[in-house]
Amino acid sequence: MRRPGQAALLVLSGLALLRVSLFSDLYLRYVKAGMRPLLIASGAVLLALGLAEAWSWYRRTRHDGHPPPRTAWLLFLPVLSLALWAPPSLGAYTAAREAPKSTSTRSEDFDPLPAASPLRLTLGDFTDRVRADRTGAIRTRTVQLTGFATPAGPGGGWYLTRLIINCCAADAQSVKVRVYGTTPSPKPDTWVTVTGTWHPHGTLGTVSAEVALDVNTLRKVHRPTNGYTDALPLG
Repeated sequence: MRRPGQAALLVLSGLALLRVSLFSDLYLRYVKAGMRPLLIASGAVLLALGLAEAWSWYRRTRHDGHPPPRTAWLLFLPVLSLALWAPPSLGAYTAAREAPKSTSTRSEDFDPLPAASPLRLTLGDFTDRVRADRTGAIRTRTVQLTGFATPAGPGGGWYLTRLIINCCAADAQSVKVRVYGTTPSPKPDTWVTVTGTWHPHGTLGTVSAEVALDVNTLRKVHRPTNGYTDALPLG
């Protein structure tokens, strides 16, 4: 690629990064919130390098009279597309192909549950209580969980799901809770808050216990700003 194309690609790449990180929260579709300063800095550097390259090329062509190659502009289309349209967040398609994250919590690590009802829990906390808390404290408690719907497969039904990233979307892991008692199932990627009780299947406090919920209520919600964490919803 000749210098005009290189300069333009640098400028457009920088603008695309600044668009998703400085002027919006679209970057949260791909990386953790803590990466924002690095994205802004990278976008600014790319933009500055592109402008410097364009100015250097302009000064040279102004004296020697060589016009820019028109075919180089065709290479801008993919980067321009990225700058104007951001791919969607990871969701049910990814989660359906990811094995659920396993628990390693020991029984003695659990604190007593608060008396609130419904009890707001993350999907990971609910999983740990079902499969590792031998006190059975979760047995009759009404809990409230938030996540998005993922189809359970050929057998029907669905999972309440959260995707967790350590750095970026490429290392995403899923946490899933099987849901019973709702007909019809929400559409894939629909974010919902559900309340219900543990679906009694297997021995509570062991790996034989099914991580599942008998749902009493369900309501649709907006995707929280911390959608890539297994945390209580924010925003």
